[in-house]
Amino acid sequence: MNLQSSDFELFGLPCRFSQDRANLDQRWKDLQREAHPDRFVAQGAAAQRLAMQWSVRINEAYQRLRDPLRRAAYLCELRGAPVHAENNTSMPAVFLMQQMAWREALDDASTKADLDALAQQVTASRVTNLQTCAALLDEQNDATGAVQQVRALMFIERFSADVQVRQDRLEAAERGQ
Repeated sequence: MNLQSSDFELFGLPCRFSQDRANLDQRWKDLQREAHPDRFVAQGAAAQRLAMQWSVRINEAYQRLRDPLRRAAYLCELRGAPVHAENNTSMPAVFLMQQMAWREALDDASTKADLDALAQQVTASRVTNLQTCAALLDEQNDATGAVQQVRALMFIERFSADVQVRQDRLEAAERGQ
């Protein structure tokens, strides 16, 4: 194993967006078993430290590969199109209008049904964006195009969390009555 390998190389997986989650989980378990520091007790402290580094590297790679958004951003970066979300927030006008409509709908939502309907819209949009991202990365090899989908997915993830917070507050208020 090489600490400088890509996450995909480390896990022995094809460098693509679409991944078999069961296979990924099994590879993680296998790699963790191989690199577990307890297996290197007889070889001394230096070998255990190296095993610990490997264990941390394996866990970091696993966290990145198992999360579709992080995996997509990582693939974009590997293919020379880093997302740079912190300083590149340009998005198509249609998406910006959708964001505004969702924010207004969240502000206006006063019932569980309102919030559930909004959550369904957001989930559907997430699924669509993930499918588009998969097509761009795996079929069209268009990392630059996928960057825009990744940025949209970042917004969708944050907005989905905002909807969940509102749902939790509404449920808490209903229980408190």
